[in-house]
Amino acid sequence: MSSEPRTFAATRRGVLVGATALCCAPGLAFGATLDEVARGVFVRRGPDQEATAGNLGGIGNAGFVIGRDAVLVADPGGSLADGAWLRDEIRARTDRPIRHVVINHVHPDHAFGAGAFLGDAPEFIGHPRLADELAVRGEFYREKLAALLGPERAGPVVMPTRTVGAEGATVDLGDRRLTFRSHGPAHTRSDLSMHDAGAGLLFPADLLFVGRVPSLDGSLPGWLAELDALETLGARAAVPGHGPTLVETAAAIAPLRRYLTTLRDDVRRAIAEGRTLVETTATAGLSQRGDWALFDDYNGRNVTQAYKELEWE
Repeated sequence: MSSEPRTFAATRRGVLVGATALCCAPGLAFGATLDEVARGVFVRRGPDQEATAGNLGGIGNAGFVIGRDAVLVADPGGSLADGAWLRDEIRARTDRPIRHVVINHVHPDHAFGAGAFLGDAPEFIGHPRLADELAVRGEFYREKLAALLGPERAGPVVMPTRTVGAEGATVDLGDRRLTFRSHGPAHTRSDLSMHDAGAGLLFPADLLFVGRVPSLDGSLPGWLAELDALETLGARAAVPGHGPTLVETAAAIAPLRRYLTTLRDDVRRAIAEGRTLVETTATAGLSQRGDWALFDDYNGRNVTQAYKELEWE
């Protein structure tokens, strides 16, 4: 496996120059700070917003784990500028090498910060399907982000250099071992989770949304199944992909399961009654509106994705 990640629309040298130029920039416009949610585990909460020039695409939770021998970036952020901010925060706390960067799924708010770490020459860890997903969508995402932030702040498409198969994988930071699991189609088709068994801490990325309405881009039944699988790990606390930086796992999963189950049941009922997609979009899931930020921005898309999948059951 090559140690040099492939990128689109940027050379390695160009990315490093851009990251250097951003290294001394002020903090993110929305005043982001880091919480130390466990010993050596730092997380930035993303705002419940769409990506804007003001938040630099940093709308997801991003963070890192400092071990005795090395640092692992658990989520690199949503743009080159966002990732550069995160890297500065790492360097403010430790000079240990950044050896691992996790790209936990294909969506830009959790992938495009990876370019800020190219100069550290880490391994970029991802799902077996991530490279294919990025090959299809990555350039489109990059162009949209560049139009929003400017090319110098958007960042390149960074491909994984290490993939986690069905057997899982482990990273040893010296005094803590982190285990990875690749998931079947759920939130996306490239979801990767991380578990710190020693700390009892789960990093499910966007398999867990808290407060912000989830976005369905993989499989609705699959997501419900993967939530069940996450609970079997027995992790008492979790760092969700969106929401508070630390939550009680079972209590946080329950509202998400309720939304997804309601969506599934409403869509199945509409299909059984012969309703069209347009008719279903106007009604399915609406009982959950009061529980989620950005509900009206995403529920209709979720209904469309669910309808296309469930009508063939």
